[in-house]
Amino acid sequence: MPVYKIRGIDVDFPYEAYDCQLVYMGKVIQALQEGCNALLESPTGTGKTLCLLCATLAWRKTFGEFSFKEDEVKSSFLGSQLSDSQSAGVPKSPYPVIIYSSRTHSQLKQVIRELKASNYRPRMGILGSRVQMCIHDKVQKLSGSAQNHACHSLCRRKKCHYHLNVSEFMRNRHDVGFEPFDIEELVKTGRSNDTCPYYISRELHRVVDILFAPYNYLIDPGNRRSLSGIPWSNSVLIFDEAHNLDSICADAASFDLPSSHLTACIAEAEECFVLSIEKRAKNKASDKQHDPENYAILRGLLLKLEKHISEIPIKSKDLGFTRPGHYIYEFLSDLNITFETANMLINTIENAALLREEGKTQNGVPIQSDSICRLEVIRNILKIVFRDGGKSHARFYRFHVQESPSSAADSMKGKMSRSLSWWCFNPGLAMEEFVKLHVRSIILTSGTLSPLDSCALEMNLEFPLRLENSHVVLPNQVWVGVVPSGPSGYSLNSSYRTRDLLEYKQELGNTIVNFARIVPDGLLIFFPSYFLMDQCITCWKNMGHAMSRDCVTIWERICKHKQPVIEPKQSSCFASTIEEYEAKLHDKATSGAIFFAVCRGKVSEGLDFADRTGRAVVITGIPFAMRTDPKVQLKREYLDQQSLSQKNDSKMLLTGENWYIQQAARAVNQAIGRVIRHRHDYGAIVLCDERFAQQNYQCQMSCWLRPHVKCYPNFGDVVFKLTRFFRDLETSILQKPKLMESFKKDDTEMAELEILEMDSLSGLDPHSKQRSYERFSIPLAASKEKTRGSFEIITSPSGSNLTLNQNYYLGASTRKDFFSCSNRDRRVVSMKNNYDNIFMGLNAGVQDDPKLRAEDHQEPASEKLPKKIKLCVAASNSASLAWPEDMLPLSCKAVKAVNLDRDLRTSTSVGPIVISKDEIVSQTYLSKLSSLGKEGQNLRSIHGEEASRGSAFLAQVHEKLTMMEYNEFVGFMRSLKLKSMKIEAVLESISYLFRSPERFCLLKGFEHFVPEKYRDLYGQYLRSHIAAEK
Repeated sequence: MPVYKIRGIDVDFPYEAYDCQLVYMGKVIQALQEGCNALLESPTGTGKTLCLLCATLAWRKTFGEFSFKEDEVKSSFLGSQLSDSQSAGVPKSPYPVIIYSSRTHSQLKQVIRELKASNYRPRMGILGSRVQMCIHDKVQKLSGSAQNHACHSLCRRKKCHYHLNVSEFMRNRHDVGFEPFDIEELVKTGRSNDTCPYYISRELHRVVDILFAPYNYLIDPGNRRSLSGIPWSNSVLIFDEAHNLDSICADAASFDLPSSHLTACIAEAEECFVLSIEKRAKNKASDKQHDPENYAILRGLLLKLEKHISEIPIKSKDLGFTRPGHYIYEFLSDLNITFETANMLINTIENAALLREEGKTQNGVPIQSDSICRLEVIRNILKIVFRDGGKSHARFYRFHVQESPSSAADSMKGKMSRSLSWWCFNPGLAMEEFVKLHVRSIILTSGTLSPLDSCALEMNLEFPLRLENSHVVLPNQVWVGVVPSGPSGYSLNSSYRTRDLLEYKQELGNTIVNFARIVPDGLLIFFPSYFLMDQCITCWKNMGHAMSRDCVTIWERICKHKQPVIEPKQSSCFASTIEEYEAKLHDKATSGAIFFAVCRGKVSEGLDFADRTGRAVVITGIPFAMRTDPKVQLKREYLDQQSLSQKNDSKMLLTGENWYIQQAARAVNQAIGRVIRHRHDYGAIVLCDERFAQQNYQCQMSCWLRPHVKCYPNFGDVVFKLTRFFRDLETSILQKPKLMESFKKDDTEMAELEILEMDSLSGLDPHSKQRSYERFSIPLAASKEKTRGSFEIITSPSGSNLTLNQNYYLGASTRKDFFSCSNRDRRVVSMKNNYDNIFMGLNAGVQDDPKLRAEDHQEPASEKLPKKIKLCVAASNSASLAWPEDMLPLSCKAVKAVNLDRDLRTSTSVGPIVISKDEIVSQTYLSKLSSLGKEGQNLRSIHGEEASRGSAFLAQVHEKLTMMEYNEFVGFMRSLKLKSMKIEAVLESISYLFRSPERFCLLKGFEHFVPEKYRDLYGQYLRSHIAAEK
């Protein structure tokens, strides 16, 4: 793996890094070295997660090797079963601990996959809930607080043998955590060892180098306090996918209490009153913990609260009743709820939850699974209001009561339905807690953080380091256009003044008809809201083109080009909708599929529409929040008041209007990020709203996007430019099918290169000598006449042959284009050209005699690497190519040459190579080559059958996988050949790529190429994936 020295630190990176990746890693290391906070944006597809992991772990390694010594680990686990006060003396790592957080467990799973691809092996842990980790037959069927209470009850009475086995497991298994694992793998480990995965993760977090956790484990004060093993003052916090972190922090510190929830709380308090009386009568003794009087008082307070809320005067249903944040203390004091009484109420509610759970268990084992304790909502509210025993945080809040839609039960009783809210408008409150804990650095990163200024102001933190990174794609891979008007010239503007007009909906529909015709494969259409999407689709189903005489509707014209899929509002239907889109996309009867979705919806958040799944994204408007929404109004007022009070400060101020615009811009950036997902991807971004032509909206876009934005006043220009964009790319080097067609031709039309490691051949037995040969085919653009040529080969000191397929890319249409590509691009694309070498190297790498490999490592002192490596094609019209030095490996053993006699055909995907005759390779190499020609032909026949099998299988892989997945596969095979990854990790990753039902043929077919030694392991992966899909 390449090693880069960045700010004095050696960073081991699994690939050749792009410039933007080096810049990003430099900023990460700078923040860690200087102990400051960083705000880093890097577009999707730039390898942000891998860069973040490698840079952070490389910095951490400068302090010392990963993990504790064995005796320290043992003593840690011996003390881990003690109470928090007793375990305070448990040894903790003297080195910084990295805490890596993301929004969801599925995102963390992807992060851990990236960690597996790296060369770093820190001791890691991952936190999750009992819902994901519990393996107890009865408890795992429960959810929420019911599951937590049942677990606590069984553990307290030592009735869960999984929990009892944790201590011994941790003492005996010192290796746990040294290999990366996700939650599913941890659960599998727990099941196979009869040990609780949840408590394994809890014990492991005390001794890790890096800890993975969802946001709520850090933001929620209760969850954060439970992480007693973390030395916060010596920790680094990383918040990945942080574009929504401000709203998550604000929501975590706020609450809403609808009338329906309050009614349920009253019923639960009454239930606890009855249960406590029954328990006292059954035990014939007083139980101070479950005193019926406490539950009677709780019920009385809740009834008073319900009445108090109903008596609040609301003059306007739209505006509701609003007061400053401190008003809540006055409101609650009327009910005799103060800081002192609040603690008593919290204890009573926690006892009530336990009492209700006892009534749903038999012999300590839970017998019901449908329990949600609404009383815990009241407990959480009291904790938010009376946090830290003070009232200073109330200045960031607003007290609000509003009318809410009545439930059926309330309507029958004649009750008025209201909702009491206490909203936090300072997301930085959560971040302030980390400042108090004196953490070393806080890094917020995402693909769509722009605008960075508002993000920093919202979090109320200083971010001395900021980055808006560039993209890895070339300018010709991106098309960004503002479309201010449609085909008939009518303005496209989705503001509330025009969005309800019939003319607007018709013009937008006809615009989308044109894009459905032009854009190949997948097309994403994003609306500002579900309401507007439903209105437009309904209109299009009932309306035809104004100038057309037939009765074909706009919707039918869209469906003529692409099959439609509509994002559902219900989360339960989302998975099936995605499957429907994929099925329609691959239906050969049409030219693709069109996905109608909503900004801020599920489609716009985190989904990957790479390659043909998303060739273009159309933004139909700016997704502003409703101005009349009370929460939006109060947020804007709060920010305006803050701006006025800080007017004399030198700091940049965030006004309500600025926040309002920037929130919409961030939602647009997030939707745009669904396409162009990797280096070789391409796509169009179409902004169908005339307001995007204004500079104040364009400056809110992601930095990498702004230079590409062009406005097209004439719709005809849009059609022409967009059509040409896709046409040019379909005939360029980015179109893989045309390049791959050449491999399906007869083998006589291919130029073949035999790689001979000349120094290693002498003195070896025939079998060993045979393994020293590798063959691959690569199409070259040259004369159609028969040409006799020669290639120079590089042999590395490690004994592996660094062939052209590892170093050179001959797919550029011109020599200039070729040299503008990075080394990594040349390697990856040319790797795709190698059908035979990949699989023959897989088995050879495992079966090599260690003695032979040791011999291969001996480097002759007499041979030196020439300054230039030359490729020549000797013929009447041929020439030679001088390869730049920056394309060569850092160390090479020798330069060898071989002859070949093949037809070199002209390919449209590979441009002619024009080379100076002055750069003809030395005749010395040619003479060495001639003596090996016959032996190479014999070896070709020996390997023919195996190579043919590999070629056929790789053609299947190309057909079934996307471009990005195919590049991943080739990268794994290369890592295996170069021994830069463990074979177990490679086999697992490849099986994961082939796990879907339509790829089972690949999953089974690849088994043939797996070395005998590892077939049992691969068979386990194969069976688990097949079973998971049934």
